[in-house]
Amino acid sequence: MNIVFMGTPDFAVPTLKRLIGAGHCVRCVFTQPDKPKGRGYKLLPPPVKVLAQENGIPVYQPASLRKDADEFIKVIKDSAPDVIVVAAYGKILPKEVLDIPRLGCVNVHGSLLPKYRGAAPIQWSVINGDQQTGVTTMLMAEGLDTGDILLKSSVTIGENETSSELFERLAVLGAELLEKTLDGLEQGSISPEKQDGSLASYAPMLTKDMCLIDFSEDTFKVHKKICGLSESPCAYTFIDGKRLKVYRSEMVSGDVSGAEPGEVVNEKQLIVACKDGLLKLCEIQAEGSKRMAAADYLRGKPVEKGIVLGH
Repeated sequence: MNIVFMGTPDFAVPTLKRLIGAGHCVRCVFTQPDKPKGRGYKLLPPPVKVLAQENGIPVYQPASLRKDADEFIKVIKDSAPDVIVVAAYGKILPKEVLDIPRLGCVNVHGSLLPKYRGAAPIQWSVINGDQQTGVTTMLMAEGLDTGDILLKSSVTIGENETSSELFERLAVLGAELLEKTLDGLEQGSISPEKQDGSLASYAPMLTKDMCLIDFSEDTFKVHKKICGLSESPCAYTFIDGKRLKVYRSEMVSGDVSGAEPGEVVNEKQLIVACKDGLLKLCEIQAEGSKRMAAADYLRGKPVEKGIVLGH
């Protein structure tokens, strides 16, 4: 099958690998432009670009598919794709592109649509405390994640699972589901299903202004916020007036009565009081330091019982 692939981050890599391994002819790859990262702001290529170049696949990195559209539409048409596969590309496809492949444009989406349309479905499923999520393949339409559903596959979210860990699992699951989807489309064995828009919810991009931890909230809500924002943009609080990033936490049993929200009630394990329970901060990063287990941090810089985080 002739395929044009569109994707950018690590989430898209297993899908592209699967297509190459299955013997499909990936004619070209579209991905986001290289972006500056790190202290030196060195331009780094997206993970999908690296994999494509390792396999000798032509790569295109337009800033927009709408600007200079004629040039890129010609590239796609000349590739004669049976299908365009999209996985976390990060750009809206114009109708002229959607209409090119004979089998349509198939998107690998990190939620069980119609729930969590938008940019950050995996993180929001964790933040909102969902017990299940999954991946959906769909035929792309002009709206935001509104196309007809092709196949779904679900997984259970672990109690302490972070969004980055869930990303890795869903990336592999999405690649497997995409292969089944392409086989079904080619054989005509899949019946596309219209989405029920009344069941849809929006999963906007995560921003830094939502990362401050409020320990006056329910323990479960605080815990899931920490899990959902790890690795990036990462939840944080303050200790001695300095920022403390929190990558991992666990809910623990114990008496919270009389403790102020954010108060350290066990200085040996960095256990903190929330509105209705206790939360153990497991992996942290102090300002000016590296990321580490809370136990390692406490060995080098003990925290007094009774100190209140966030102040």
